[in-house]
Amino acid sequence: MTIASLLAFAGLCLLLSLTPGPDTFLVLRTALKRVSAGLATAAGCSVAGIIWALLVGVGLAAVLEQSAELFRWLKIAGGLYLLYLGVSAFLRGRRERARVVAASTDDVMPPQRGSGRTGRLAGFGAGALSTLLNPKVGLFYLAVVPQFIPHGGNSLLTALVLGSIEAGIGGAYLCAVAFAAAKAMGLLRKPKVNLWLERVSNSIIGALGLGILVSGATS
Repeated sequence: MTIASLLAFAGLCLLLSLTPGPDTFLVLRTALKRVSAGLATAAGCSVAGIIWALLVGVGLAAVLEQSAELFRWLKIAGGLYLLYLGVSAFLRGRRERARVVAASTDDVMPPQRGSGRTGRLAGFGAGALSTLLNPKVGLFYLAVVPQFIPHGGNSLLTALVLGSIEAGIGGAYLCAVAFAAAKAMGLLRKPKVNLWLERVSNSIIGALGLGILVSGATS
């Protein structure tokens, strides 16, 4: 591959990353709880992107192109998972409402309890699963990556290189989202602001999941 081809591919990856999607809102939501969890979620998304690239490299992802039924079920699975994330977070938020109200006298959110390692592992798993179950990511790799694999070249190695570029650019953007949430943490720790922002992000995640689910069920 030439430098020009790599730069063109990097530009496409940047455009893909800057388009808000489930991964962006998932990282934002987890970063509101703990910045390290948001970074772990971003890492999970990046690793899952490389797995998609690996699938394309070995030719397994081509099954999605040949089987509309498999693609439909993958789409439904992704929609169900996102819907689950939104609903479960909403229910968890309701359970925490009493704690938020109790802290409102100081107008500052109390520190989060629990294991930081557990939060990071959960964030990493959520990010990886969200990306793996996102058929749009698979279609991006399936449609775009082969265009940059030179004829007669090592398809697997080239796909992994391209996947690493996409994962690096996408991961950097998602980390920036997590750090932006950290910078605004002083505002976000105010109970009312935190509560409404969580409601909005959870609603968006749930709506994305519901939209994907309906689209997959009717396609």
